[in-house]
Amino acid sequence: MTGVLEGFSIIWVVIAVGYLVGRTGVLGDQGRNVLSRVTFFVASPALLFTTLAESDPVAVLGPLLWVAAISAALTAVLYYLVTARWLKRSASERIIAAMSASTVNSANLGLPIALYVLGDASFAAPIILFQLALYQPINLAMLDASTSRHRTTPLALLVATAKNPMIIGSMLGLVVALTGFKLPSIVLEPIDLIAGASIPCMLMAFGISLVGSKPLEKKSGRRADVLVGTAAKLLIHPALAWVLAYLVFGLRGEMLVASVIMAGLPTAQNIFVTASRYNEGVTVAKDTVLITTICAIPLMMVLALLLGI
Repeated sequence: MTGVLEGFSIIWVVIAVGYLVGRTGVLGDQGRNVLSRVTFFVASPALLFTTLAESDPVAVLGPLLWVAAISAALTAVLYYLVTARWLKRSASERIIAAMSASTVNSANLGLPIALYVLGDASFAAPIILFQLALYQPINLAMLDASTSRHRTTPLALLVATAKNPMIIGSMLGLVVALTGFKLPSIVLEPIDLIAGASIPCMLMAFGISLVGSKPLEKKSGRRADVLVGTAAKLLIHPALAWVLAYLVFGLRGEMLVASVIMAGLPTAQNIFVTASRYNEGVTVAKDTVLITTICAIPLMMVLALLLGI
C-alpha cells in the first residue's frame, strides 16, 4: 500500500504545480493548450511507442482490452436506459452524457496512474487503443446520425482515427514488439527522452484546467444528468469491470487490479471537446469531467485498498 500512496502523492504534487502555474499565469493564456498539444502530438505517442515496443503484445490485446470494451459499453447502455424516460433530453445530448459516463481519461491520468501506481504504463495501452480506435469513432458516428450538423462519412472517421498520433505511436510500438526488431540506441534514446516529458506535461495541463471551474450551477438545469453520470463513471463502471475481470475472464493479481483501476479513471476531457463541437450536452460533459476528475484519485486509492495493493 505504501507504493500506491507514493504513486498517488507524486501525481497530486504535479497536478498541484499545474494548478499553481494556472493561478499565477506564468505560462500565459495558452499555457494549458501548449502543454496539451505537446503531450498529445509528441510526448504521449513517444511514451506509448516505447512502452508497447517492450511489452507482451498478447497481454496488450488480451483480456484487459475486452474488459475495457465491454464494461464501457455496458456502462453507456445502462446510463442511457436509466435516464431515457426520467431525463427528457435529445438523443444527441443523451449520447454525450452516456459517453461522459463511460469514457475514461486513459491518457492524461491513465498513463501516470498505470506507471506510478500499477508500476507499468502498458496497463493503460489496451483502453487507449479501444477508445481511440473503436469507441470514439462509433460514438461520433451515432452523433452524426442524430444531428444534421458536422456530418462525417465512415471513410473520414477511419482516416481521422488512423491519423491520431496516439494510435500511430501505439501501432508502431506493437509492430516492434511483434517482430522483435531492436531499434539502435541512437534512435531509441531520443524517443525515450521525449517520452519522459509526457506525464509531467499532461498532469500540469490537467492542474491548469482546474482553475476557475464551477460545476453544478443550478441555472444549468443539468444537475441530475451530471450526478447520475458521475455515479455511473466512478461506481458502476469499475464495478462492472471487476465482475467481468474476476468472474468472466478469471483475472487475478495485477491484471485484476489494472482492470478495475483503469475503469475507475475519470471522464476523458475530449468528451467536452466533442460536446462543444456538436453544441450538445456541453454542460453535462464539462461538469462530469470536472467532478469525476476531482473525485477519481481518492476513489482509486480506496479501490487499491479494497483490492489489496
